Amino acid sequence: MARVELAGVRKIYQDRGAVHVAVHGIDLEVREGEFLVLVGPSGCGKTTTLRMVAGLETPSAGTIRIGDRVVNDVAARDRDIAMVFQNYALYPHLSVRDNLGFALKLRKLPRATIDARVKEAAELLSIGELLNRKPKQLSGGQRQRVALGRAIVRHPQVFLFDEPLSNLDAKFRVQMRREIAALRRRLGTTTMYVTHDQVEAMSLGDRIVVMHEGRVQQIGSPLDIYDRPANLFVAGFLGTPPMNQIRGALVRRDGAAFEAAGGFVLRLPEGAAPSVPGDGAVVLGLRPEAIRPGQGLPGFTGTVEEVEPLGYESLVTVRSGETLITLRMDAGASPPLGQSLALSAEVPGLHWFDAAAGSRL
Repeated sequence: MARVELAGVRKIYQDRGAVHVAVHGIDLEVREGEFLVLVGPSGCGKTTTLRMVAGLETPSAGTIRIGDRVVNDVAARDRDIAMVFQNYALYPHLSVRDNLGFALKLRKLPRATIDARVKEAAELLSIGELLNRKPKQLSGGQRQRVALGRAIVRHPQVFLFDEPLSNLDAKFRVQMRREIAALRRRLGTTTMYVTHDQVEAMSLGDRIVVMHEGRVQQIGSPLDIYDRPANLFVAGFLGTPPMNQIRGALVRRDGAAFEAAGGFVLRLPEGAAPSVPGDGAVVLGLRPEAIRPGQGLPGFTGTVEEVEPLGYESLVTVRSGETLITLRMDAGASPPLGQSLALSAEVPGLHWFDAAAGSRL
């Protein structure tokens, strides 16, 4: 295991005079034995960051350390890392056994050591019965297990995962996510994991790094980020369905209230809103699970516009004035379309953001 540290790391691409900054000066520490997840939409710089740690991309500026060693000028093969790719990258003409042991053979380890490590990885991943098969004879989930095993046999200081589950169907993604979580608990190896899937990020990471347009937006534990998003981007990215975001203003008119264009009014108890200078312009964030049927403060009324049954629950969209708001309800309690509802929100579930900068208030 080893600590990974990025200090002021940038990546700039130039093409015919055009300059594109893919990563803007990242400062980041991955603690020894930590499972850190880089998450964000396509093009946010997360994979580029991982590839710079791996040695597959050269940073334009900044320093990368693995353990106590600066690795900027160290070749990828000499960094003592193992990387699992999205496309498995298995050798089609080799058996599973030979795919698992290939990197160890290149390092000229003794045959007995190679066999022992291959056996160990096969047992960990429950692929012992596949050792004599070729990749074309395997399912997608089995191929991904072999790719994981090929990384495990190397006993690296750091594991790097680049969207390893994105080619699997939904059922196998859930299964492989559980297996990766179990593996990391058993191995305890420092891990950096890249994904665009927020469920993977929330369920796997000790900490999450949320990225957007080449910049780190927030770093923290999954629940800390979910409960206290640093800005509107993070608030909208983490959560399914995403947080309701409503632009409006805090006013005092027969008590405190938040009002949005078109007639939406959320009545507030004293102390439930931040102090905002000027015209009181803010963005209110409301998680769907923070809204409940019934009267109370904070509260508003709405008319049911859409009901999406999901089996164990329903997502209900209501219109209040010109504002559409989504909430979660038990499947058996779903109201009919057109029904008027009195709704209340939990005070801890109110999130306030600066209307101009988008930052949390």
